[in-house]
Amino acid sequence: MNYEKVALIGIGNIMFHDEGLGAYLVKYIELNYKPHPKLTIVEGSNLGFTLMTYYQEYDKIILVSSGSKEGEVGAISSENAQEIISNENTTRKTANEVELTMMIEICSFHEKMGEVQLITMTPKDIIEVKNGMTPEALAKMPDLVNATLKELENSGIVLEPNGADIGFDEIIDRFANPRQENWGD
Repeated sequence: MNYEKVALIGIGNIMFHDEGLGAYLVKYIELNYKPHPKLTIVEGSNLGFTLMTYYQEYDKIILVSSGSKEGEVGAISSENAQEIISNENTTRKTANEVELTMMIEICSFHEKMGEVQLITMTPKDIIEVKNGMTPEALAKMPDLVNATLKELENSGIVLEPNGADIGFDEIIDRFANPRQENWGD
């Protein structure tokens, strides 16, 4: 399907080890791929309910986050809004999942809501207060990149590499040590 306005949003708290993988993922795509006119990339970390405007203003919203489904570290899951709402017992184990599900439920009552797709990866640790990722989850990030690029492609957006080759270790370091020159803004 081809959409006119797509938002790619990475959610999760970078202060809790692997929970920040969504933020790292969208920054990786933003830094390593050319911009696309139909795509808005949002590092949503902990924006919470302020993300609801994207649900109503965009045709498709792709959310990337850590997930709490049982499975091996690095297991990737993808669900649409209806699946998220109907699986409330399995997708409401963390604060992010509760908030995400509530936003979808609230927005579904409005006249217009974009199509929502949630891509999650099973983390190793989202409890320890520590910037960075566990080696086990970090090793699986290329799989999450591929799953996200595939979902974008399914939405009519094909991203081209820009030749930057900025890895996750560098991106994680930039988040842990924020300076203006780190992001080029």
